[in-house]
Amino acid sequence: MSLITEPDLTGWRERGYFRVDRFAEPSEGQAMLDCVLGLVRSAAAGEDIAPALVMPEQQADMREVDVPELGVSKVFRVAGIGPFRTFLDRPDVLALVSELVGTVEIDCFSSQFIFKNPGAWGQPWHQDSYYFPFEPPRPIVGLWLAVTEATLENGCLHVLAGSNHEVVHEHIPDRRPGANYGYVEIVDHDMAASEPVLMDPGDLLVFDSHLMHRSHDNTSTGARAAMVFHFAAAGTVDHTERLRGYTIHDWIPVGR
Repeated sequence: MSLITEPDLTGWRERGYFRVDRFAEPSEGQAMLDCVLGLVRSAAAGEDIAPALVMPEQQADMREVDVPELGVSKVFRVAGIGPFRTFLDRPDVLALVSELVGTVEIDCFSSQFIFKNPGAWGQPWHQDSYYFPFEPPRPIVGLWLAVTEATLENGCLHVLAGSNHEVVHEHIPDRRPGANYGYVEIVDHDMAASEPVLMDPGDLLVFDSHLMHRSHDNTSTGARAAMVFHFAAAGTVDHTERLRGYTIHDWIPVGR
């Protein structure tokens, strides 16, 4: 029996996303946050946290901080660690992703915990598939789990419904001085019809890799935290390192 409702399936096909409110207990997200705080603080102390990788904020006003996590943008490659692996092993996660990918033979190839501390800039309009030069290129499923509340003030996601039907557009380097490493932006498409995605801790956004989305700056006094996983069929060929000269992907079998 499918765990995806017919309205959700319609949303996936037509709009490129759907949401599942209260998919996880807030305590699951808190366990992820506690784990990643430990990783960030260990890295700041000079310890090896491989395979996890910390990406610092590049904004000039966020480079010198007294608390390590206040200067962090994202932590990559955490899918195999503690609470992150526990989440991936949930039967409902496997069932949901498998139905959308079209096979139970799936891998989680990208995992990133996102900090957005007070004052942090948002990420410009982009499609995740720009970062995924794969064969086959689709389907790729993203899961965006709200760890804290996501509001207009703290920089929630904004999505452009229906842009999953677009090709991968040209992306240019983020034009802001001090933008984070790897940030790019779409500048050749009308985003006027975009809409914000307000979320509570434990809410889940399920989205297609061609969906255009962005986030705004965090103008609040609190951090906005989220966890993002991406999935593809097992056996997908990843050309990222050959084409880009580096990779932050970490292919982990989930369903077999």
